[in-house]
Amino acid sequence: MATVVGKVETQHENMIHDAQMDIYGHRLATCSSDRSVRIFEVDKNQHRLIATLIGHDGPVWQISWMHPMYGNALASCSYDKKVILWKESDRGQWAKFYTHEVHASSVNSIQWAPPDTGLYLACGSSDGTISILQGSGDDKFSFLMIQNAHTTGVNAVSWAPSHPSGTTLDPSTKDYDVISKRFASGGGDNLVKVWKFSDEKNAWEMEAELKGHNNWVRDVAWAPDTGFTTSTIASCCQDGKVFIWQCKDLDKANWDIKRTMHTFDDVVWHLSWSVMGDILAVSGGDNKITLWKESHKGAWICISKQDTNKTN
Repeated sequence: MATVVGKVETQHENMIHDAQMDIYGHRLATCSSDRSVRIFEVDKNQHRLIATLIGHDGPVWQISWMHPMYGNALASCSYDKKVILWKESDRGQWAKFYTHEVHASSVNSIQWAPPDTGLYLACGSSDGTISILQGSGDDKFSFLMIQNAHTTGVNAVSWAPSHPSGTTLDPSTKDYDVISKRFASGGGDNLVKVWKFSDEKNAWEMEAELKGHNNWVRDVAWAPDTGFTTSTIASCCQDGKVFIWQCKDLDKANWDIKRTMHTFDDVVWHLSWSVMGDILAVSGGDNKITLWKESHKGAWICISKQDTNKTN
């Protein structure tokens, strides 16, 4: 069973919407309706506030750490229609270095692509579009837009692993150079969609449309590559349902396997896979965080439950 090992007093003055650890587990970033992003240095049960980032003009919904091979930086998105990129200097000072202002409404979700995919940032907005930023070096970025990605707004984006499921991760093999530029999105149109980049058209195209939810899709999470031949996406809904979608051949986009992992009594807001891709964390409107694992018979079993209202 998972246990609470520490508590961070963030000093935010309003509701916290997201909290993300960096890849090393040494830094924690939080964001809030107080329009700020805060960064903490974490050492076991100790934490220290090292930066408060001010730049947004509305609630900050989500944050995403850039992979350190590209620099010590993170992105934040907000109700103010902006995506802001922040970077730490050699002297340990954090500052804004790029602002992405192309959306006509709130930017609800952002995520950096896996490092092998490239320096890409997907941004989903309430205006129904998704923009994909691409870094070209020297803090310069270009972007491509997906118009009408979800007609009633985009709530979530999640990148696929760099290498397609089943690829041999041996640098000496030809499969190692195969890079999958794909991501999933969820929206207010009750749909989960899979997008793939076309080198020929220099554009992002919809590869699959996954139907099954009967209300707004609140989050999507593409599972890390586990070495098996099946790709897996989890999605959660306003109606409390969590679905597991699987595809055995991405090139054929055969997302024909859908299972209801569980139906909760309240809206489910967020999903997150473990690094190994075998445990799914679920959090929702009931203020509980549950961990789920698939049994050898294919059933999903709750292995841990934490009520956030009862933590000490």
